[in-house]
This record gives sequence, C-alpha cells and structure tokens, in this order.
Amino acid sequence: MLSSESKVPLYYQLVDLLGKQIKESMKPHDQMLSEREISTKYNVSRTTVRLAMAELEKMGYIYKKHGKGTFVATLGENKQNLMESYSFTDHMRKIGRVPKTDVLSYDVIEANEYLAKHIGLTIGEDVFKIIRLRLADEIPMMVETSYIPFKKFSSLTEELVKIKPLYEIFKEDFGEVVKAADEEFSASIVPLKEAQILQVPTDSACLRLVRTTYNTANQVIEFTLSIARSDQFIYKIRHVR
Repeated sequence: MLSSESKVPLYYQLVDLLGKQIKESMKPHDQMLSEREISTKYNVSRTTVRLAMAELEKMGYIYKKHGKGTFVATLGENKQNLMESYSFTDHMRKIGRVPKTDVLSYDVIEANEYLAKHIGLTIGEDVFKIIRLRLADEIPMMVETSYIPFKKFSSLTEELVKIKPLYEIFKEDFGEVVKAADEEFSASIVPLKEAQILQVPTDSACLRLVRTTYNTANQVIEFTLSIARSDQFIYKIRHVR
C-alpha cells in the first residue's frame, strides 16, 4: 500500500501500484476508476491521483476519451512495431492477431503534381486511389490511402483488393515483387473523418506514415499515406555504434 513516510513521492507510489494492476489484472480498453474513486480507495488527494494518471498516460499505460473516462491502453509489447515489417497483414499474422481489411473506396483518378512526383508519372496519368481500413482482432488500427500506377496494374479490380493483401496481388497476379519500401513517420492529431473511422476522439494523437514501395527494377508500384492510432502502434529502432 501507499506510505506517506516513504522517500518515494505518493504519486509515484500510486503510479507503480496502478501500473502493476493494469499489467496483471486488466485488459486493453478496460475502463479505469475515476479520479474520485481512486482518491477514495487509496486515501490520497485528487492532485496526487491526477499526477499519477498523467504519468501513466505518458508511459503509455492509459488513454483518455473526452467525456467518457480513462481506459487501459494496449501496452508496448502488444503494439505493432512499425519498423519490423511493411506488410500489415504479414506482421499481424506473425504476432498472432487476426488481420482484416475493409475497402472504403476504390477509384481511378488523374495524378496531380504531388502524386506524379512521388510515383514517377506525368501529370494527368491515371492512378488507382484505394482507401482501406486495417483492423486487427476487429479493432480499427489505421486508415491507408494507396495510390497505384494504373498503366502497370490496369486489370486490378476492387473485388481482388477486397479478398487479397495488396502485396500478394502484386506478386501473384502481376509478377511484381516488392524489393524495398521507404517510410516516413510524423506525429499528428487524427482528423475528424479518420477519428470517426478509427473510433477514437478527434483530439487523439496519431502517427502519419508515408510509404513508397519499389519493385526489383526500382520503379514505384505503391505510394501510401496512412493515419495510425498511436495507442496501437509504436516506432522502435536500435542504434548500434
């Protein structure tokens, strides 16, 4: 229990106690007790509870939903490491989660200057624009907007995209093998439309990803802009000297 005589500040003792409780007896998305209930249960001030909860949120143990309360986050060891694999489906299968993809829209558009530059096309060339929701164990994880050169994949159909992972389609249906993928990451706030799709508050943090995928001839075969829930993904890298 908590001790006012300890050299460790009360709020940090509460951090340890609640953190242990979360890891040992709670599941992701379980609702935490309110600040008032925690204050009463452990006989500490609301200020102490508020400091402890803020620390737990920074550590990634909890997240808040405006007007609804505080919930247990998916802890780091259960999050997808964005550095491990550029295939969402393959990685989810690898870590024992069930991947699912919902195709939200499927269109052919003309490349503007931005897309032409990043895919290696001329302005006005046709590109597929495919927006997909990626889920794991039925939990919405990220919204991906992929742009694919039409001239290389002209027979690609929405039905095929609905039943097969994109990289499997590239390889098995078009003989295009993925050689490499460059990714850029940045922190942001999830936009309103994506917040509704991902089922998170509009002021939630998110990760924005920009991925450029190349075939064995170093041609761009996919350019994807993604918004990923920050409570479900981590970016992990090791520096070796």
